Amino acid sequence: MEKYKSARVPLEERIEDLLGRMTLTEKVGQLNQRMYGWNAYVKKDDGFHLTEAFKAEVAWGGGMGALYGLFRSDPWSGVHYGNGITAAESAKAANMVQRYVMEHTRLGIPVLLAEECPHGHQALDGTLLPVNLAAGATWNPTLLQRAYGLAAAEIRSRGAHIGLVSALDILHDPRWGRSEECYGEDPYLAARFTEAAVRGMQGETPEEMAGPDKVAVVLKHLCAQGTAQGGRNAGPAPIGERELREIHLPAAMAGKAAGAAGFMAAYNEIDGVPCHANKRLLTGILREEWGFDGIVMADGVAIDRLLALTGSYESAAALALDSGVDLSLWDTAFSTLEGAVRQGLVREADIDRAVRRVLCLKFRLGLFDHPYVSESGPISIVGRSEFRELNRQVARESAVLLKNEGGLLPLGEERRRIAVIGPNADQLYNQLGDYTSVQREGTGITVLQGMRMAAPANADIVYAKGCGIRDMSEEGLAEAVEAAKGADVCVLVLGGSSARRFDGMFDSNGEAIVPEGETSNPSEMDCGEGVDLADLALGGLQQRLLEEVAATGTPVALVLIQGRPHALAGVVEHCEAVLCAWYPGPEGGAAIGELLFGKANPSGKLPVSIPRSAAQLPVYYNQKDPGRPRVYVDMPSAPLYPFGYGLSYTEFRYGDVRLSRGEISVFELQEGRKVAVTVRLANTGRSPGAETVQLYISARESGITRRIAELKAFRKLELAPGEERDVTFSLGREELAFWNREMSFAVEPCRVTIGIGGCSQELAKAELIITGEGSGNAILN
Repeated sequence: MEKYKSARVPLEERIEDLLGRMTLTEKVGQLNQRMYGWNAYVKKDDGFHLTEAFKAEVAWGGGMGALYGLFRSDPWSGVHYGNGITAAESAKAANMVQRYVMEHTRLGIPVLLAEECPHGHQALDGTLLPVNLAAGATWNPTLLQRAYGLAAAEIRSRGAHIGLVSALDILHDPRWGRSEECYGEDPYLAARFTEAAVRGMQGETPEEMAGPDKVAVVLKHLCAQGTAQGGRNAGPAPIGERELREIHLPAAMAGKAAGAAGFMAAYNEIDGVPCHANKRLLTGILREEWGFDGIVMADGVAIDRLLALTGSYESAAALALDSGVDLSLWDTAFSTLEGAVRQGLVREADIDRAVRRVLCLKFRLGLFDHPYVSESGPISIVGRSEFRELNRQVARESAVLLKNEGGLLPLGEERRRIAVIGPNADQLYNQLGDYTSVQREGTGITVLQGMRMAAPANADIVYAKGCGIRDMSEEGLAEAVEAAKGADVCVLVLGGSSARRFDGMFDSNGEAIVPEGETSNPSEMDCGEGVDLADLALGGLQQRLLEEVAATGTPVALVLIQGRPHALAGVVEHCEAVLCAWYPGPEGGAAIGELLFGKANPSGKLPVSIPRSAAQLPVYYNQKDPGRPRVYVDMPSAPLYPFGYGLSYTEFRYGDVRLSRGEISVFELQEGRKVAVTVRLANTGRSPGAETVQLYISARESGITRRIAELKAFRKLELAPGEERDVTFSLGREELAFWNREMSFAVEPCRVTIGIGGCSQELAKAELIITGEGSGNAILN
């Protein structure tokens, strides 16, 4: 038996034995991922059949490195229940693909099946989670780690091996259509959720990745897409190295530390260098500084975009390969690598380096020893009730109560006649987000349905749509106003939509194409990939609907279902209560119904600041401290609602911040010593509730301009009425070091204000001095 086929041979020997047997054509084949997976099969009356295009692709490269989106379903792919692969059919289809590749190639190298899972699996019958902004709003990475683990079990049971997971983008400009894919605007928050995604989907150890319920995680996007100029998708990131390291790399570093199998390069450029050509980033930082040894995947057709720099496909491929890209996605350039070798643009040794990484991942996943999946697996795993309840809990914890004037919420039994109004009240796809699969008829729960499920028996719920998301038709306004007039309370469900339509237009990489300047379009999309906004006001006639409903005098509880923070100045003043629910997923309607009627207590906190107007941008909380007031003449500079903010149906009181010591030296911190920071939290209200205790630092006299505040720790805990509990954090080198003038991550003498509270702007504070001298004082290790 050849060495590479034997499980008893060490991994490195297996890789080198296989690599030594490969021709240049076969090596190049392993670095290409040229097909859309849905083009690999066709569904006929007697089952699924492989297409001639798929067979030709396998023959072209003497194998196939990876196949993207075999199970993908959405309007771009055109895959639905009539022509796509359901959960029950998926393992058989995956085995059919794998068997053909292994049996019709000289070396029998298995193919990687890569699937989109930015918030669950984008496949027919795949479980969809609330979007990342909703995940970030839970401030509960442990909960999300469990959810990601169940998503991985679903995906692996269907026969796929790689999950492409959005995690690394930091939301600095909410005009960006992909805002929903960010965990929020803070690097520490994003880092904790990135860890949760990797550990949930891959496992805690490298060996777990080969298990039947785990998948390899490729994190995207590396990096700084969330700070694109003008909020335009894939636009330049106007940042320097300090901001790159302080804001945009911590989540990637956390993902690497957690064991992520791969990273996907970002479309944007940083200081004139596209990320796919950024050797300093993809090799210098990622591999040489951090020691990452996994794969770097290109984003869709991104290497071809390097032609603007190089002038030819061969040169573009050479540039990307030399910079650190290992595996293509749908581009032409990497298919010319063999020619690039002949032209002297690429060394075969560089191709070997990338091939080793791709082969290593296949071995680590166990594909050479166990290439096929049980064909009964998906039937027992996909759609489990455990996942449905967990999904609903994520939705519950992600909703953020922004306003509750007069205690309108939760709705009591005296509010018997309830008008539910608005374009997002009864539209399932509007609460699912982008990268969403076609849903089976009868699945998912809208807000209207969820309220009917949770309402008291004596409640009379009436519904009127009122208007669309961006549609300018006035046809439904009068009906909505009449419904509000006759109600005891109006639940107005507004916001945005990333729902795509099958008659929509899409670019070659799948992003939506909406004509420039459109205020109304058939899909009503105002968010999602390719759908960037200049104005963050609610679209269409939503503001008018709100004002006319409020003018009836009926109390209004506003529910915002959205994928980005809309500007809410002029909105919240018309409402007694406001509940923000970032696209909360298929169980979101049930969760919102429970929250509105008090069967659950809101515990979400804002993962992103909510602006008054797009003219304020940027409003993210951790901007640089200029040492002077930051003011506008025509409106306040502060956001309408700050990062970390969120109300509850109960009340929490914070005590004084207590430090184990008020002074510590640079030397002690370098030696691993820490300072304990403690605060007492009390539930002073009448109901149990969960509060997220947040710790921020603000440093001065450190030699460089620092940020106004920096999140360094948080903890979510539940307290019964009257219960008090001490919460203790530890601050050490990792939390107190920063990128100094020499661009070294180090602790420097400075003064640090430590603030703890329930949001970034309401903090109890204490002072810590970091000295340059040694100290013999007792400290907490």
